Amino acid sequence: MLEKDRIDIPVRRQCGLLGLPRSTAYYTSQRNPASICGEIDVMDKIDEIYTDHPHLGRYGMSGALAERYDIVVNPKRVRRLMRKLGLEAIYPKPRKNTSAPGKNHEKRPYLLSGLEIDRVDQVWCADITYIRLTHGFVYLVAVMDWYSRAVLSWELSTTLEAGFCVDALKKALATGRRPEIFNTDQGSQFTSEAFIKELAGRGISVSMDGKGRAFDNIMVERLWRTVKYEDVYLRGYETVLEARMGLAQYFDYYNHERRHRSLDGETPGRVYKLTVRFDAGWRKDRMKQRSGRSAAGRTAVSTVALRAPFETATGYLVQEVTL
Repeated sequence: MLEKDRIDIPVRRQCGLLGLPRSTAYYTSQRNPASICGEIDVMDKIDEIYTDHPHLGRYGMSGALAERYDIVVNPKRVRRLMRKLGLEAIYPKPRKNTSAPGKNHEKRPYLLSGLEIDRVDQVWCADITYIRLTHGFVYLVAVMDWYSRAVLSWELSTTLEAGFCVDALKKALATGRRPEIFNTDQGSQFTSEAFIKELAGRGISVSMDGKGRAFDNIMVERLWRTVKYEDVYLRGYETVLEARMGLAQYFDYYNHERRHRSLDGETPGRVYKLTVRFDAGWRKDRMKQRSGRSAAGRTAVSTVALRAPFETATGYLVQEVTL
């Protein structure tokens, strides 16, 4: 009934004649497909900018969106989307912000300051990042050895509940090897009772970054930048299954083929002495490339478990999937 384009009768007057509040005229359903797709596109752009410039807050990010992509977004909306992605600007903060404990969650001190890390299994670390899909997104957690940079296990999830982080930790520990120190940030997934119990029960010291200090866990932050620029942004995964298959192949390449200058030209897998490969059962013939995009999984059955038991450094229980 409302005609927003009419010049002679403004929207205010039309609402008055119809007895409707003006908020009704401008309301857009959050379930509107166009609105959802537009929001996901903005989140993807925020993720790209944050990967390059993690110091940007809502105002800086809003300006960067306008400058780089010509997208005008209100800073309040940018703040909401960054919180949804679990992103926070990195900058020095008052002491009271870094020491305030979360409700019912115990924070641990940072143990790596001044520590020389010179051997495998001395320190493991873990973190979570956002992985974009064509029509949505998932979260990725990885457990890695600090010294060798080897990715020991990883998991995908559509939510930020602690369960998928605990699963990744259990798979890394299933190798029979364990670190002296395990470092994470202060996210609720890592401060949860279930996660801490897995570490404390094995006599592993728990270290946690200061709030907002991503460089305290720099090895994982470098891993995320590498994964996104060398795989996620190039392939443009469409589904969770595609992301799972593609990441399995990339982490296999990362561990066993990608050489690091900091390791004197060796691969992380060789330094850590990894033998099992992440992409067992998912060979390259299942990931044919078409114009830079992955074609895998487009004919997959609709019911595929989000987390399958094959992405571990210890071994694989290959799940049967019809492609």
